[in-house]
Amino acid sequence: MFCYQCQEAAKGTGCTIKGVCGKTDEVANIQDLLIYVTKGVSIFAKLAREKGVENEKVNHFVFDALFVTITNANFDYDAIVAKVRSGLKLREEIKNQFLNAGGVLPEKLHGCATWYSDSLEEFERKAKVIGVLSIENEDIRSLKSLITIGLKGMAAYAEHAFNLGYSNNEIFAFMQSALVATTEEKSVDELVALVLECGKFGVDVMALLDKANTESYGNPEITEVNIGVRNNPAILISGHDLKDLEELLEQTKGTGVDVYTHSEMLPGHYYPAFKKYENFVGNYGNAWWKQRDEFETFNGPVLFTTNCIVPPLDKATYTDRIYTTGASGLAGAKHIPARKDGKAKDFSEIIAHAKRCKAPTEIETGKITGGFAHNQVIALADKIVEAVKSGAIRKFFVMAGCDGRMKSREYYTEFASKLPKDTVILTAGCAKYRYNKLELGDINGIPRVLDAGQCNDSYSLAVIALTLKDVFKLDSVNELPIAYNIAWYEQKAVIVLLALLYLGVKNIHLGPTLPAFLSPTVAKVLVDNFGISGIGTVDDDMKLFLN
Repeated sequence: MFCYQCQEAAKGTGCTIKGVCGKTDEVANIQDLLIYVTKGVSIFAKLAREKGVENEKVNHFVFDALFVTITNANFDYDAIVAKVRSGLKLREEIKNQFLNAGGVLPEKLHGCATWYSDSLEEFERKAKVIGVLSIENEDIRSLKSLITIGLKGMAAYAEHAFNLGYSNNEIFAFMQSALVATTEEKSVDELVALVLECGKFGVDVMALLDKANTESYGNPEITEVNIGVRNNPAILISGHDLKDLEELLEQTKGTGVDVYTHSEMLPGHYYPAFKKYENFVGNYGNAWWKQRDEFETFNGPVLFTTNCIVPPLDKATYTDRIYTTGASGLAGAKHIPARKDGKAKDFSEIIAHAKRCKAPTEIETGKITGGFAHNQVIALADKIVEAVKSGAIRKFFVMAGCDGRMKSREYYTEFASKLPKDTVILTAGCAKYRYNKLELGDINGIPRVLDAGQCNDSYSLAVIALTLKDVFKLDSVNELPIAYNIAWYEQKAVIVLLALLYLGVKNIHLGPTLPAFLSPTVAKVLVDNFGISGIGTVDDDMKLFLN
């Protein structure tokens, strides 16, 4: 295997024996094959679209296959093999649709559009020769990897919106076209342009998801979330998918089973539509990487709706309490099937399991406040502008993104705690768990940590910045008193970064390390054109940001 798509890539270069995430080499390789087959599907989808053929099954397969390969999403080898087989079958279907529409096959097709086997042995052989290292030129490999990784993040947002009934065929067409481009001979300049186009569609897909979430569940509002427990059996829901949360809450209503959020599902509490459920009682624990301890003490079953899985250790007592659904998967865990015929998923098994378990063990008490998505912050715009003009707020710090296991991420806790009391943190994603329980106070009633929600809600931070630019009548977002000190971990953070670059945001600091998939040349392009840099010490960076 060779995988360098996440921040924790071994030795800062890539995992070659086993993923730091827990992924085995067999799973990593079969995921590479799934991406390879998905590129083949995309080749014929692009050709068919030129003949006026739009295949919804293809669109769904492509973004779902990309999402399955995102870090910490799916560790189930058999499930991914099944997805490969589905892709090969669908590739032939869309190929025939193209031919039936009068299309003529190109004289030369990439191997991903022609390779076929039904043999698992051949799957494994092929998987070992089509990974990213098969691209010899380091800079071309780096840019094609950046595009593919950005598409994986885009796919996650597209799937969440799709689950709520929102889709955009232009986004799907771009995703497929960009995958096709990674199979073609392209210059560095052409690929850099495609990276920026990826950022443009990143903005589009995040706007689509924001619309899907808010039209379905209302605009997030300022909310205090309980972090203690009640004396009832309960289910812990993790991941990001709000449709799964809605259906679980509806099916647990009146059963005596409570529902708690974990990690990235915390912002579910901010949506008005979910406040009517009396058994939706709080958030349990912290960021995803602490789950091995927190799932032990929770005592009840855990539902993974998306990525953020840490495979349990052999000694874990909660292994038989894990359930997965959607793009997530874990060998040995019970997988709850997809919706069919417009009906909700069936969560009866996990609910029955919860009833057999004792109540969660309390690990902390108190409340944390969030719900500062763009609609809520814009409602406070006059108050914020007054605070800026009076000098009460000197600067905003965007500290959005991901959390992770590395000790170096303690930087973000120290940075937040040392920020002067006339500064405000804008955040989204699980990076907030590094500081959202600190006593940082407020400025004239404005909390010093404004949590917009999930990494899925990073769009809110862009909207807030663009709105403030207009309010202050500035020519560029870069003239605002906003600094960007962002933590990244996986592919959704990458598409957010590309979206910010497309929007013209410059001088972003990215940490705790720069991506391993950036070659020196590509990293230099980002530094020279966008001012991207890494992080240093807290004290040095503080001086730099506040200068």
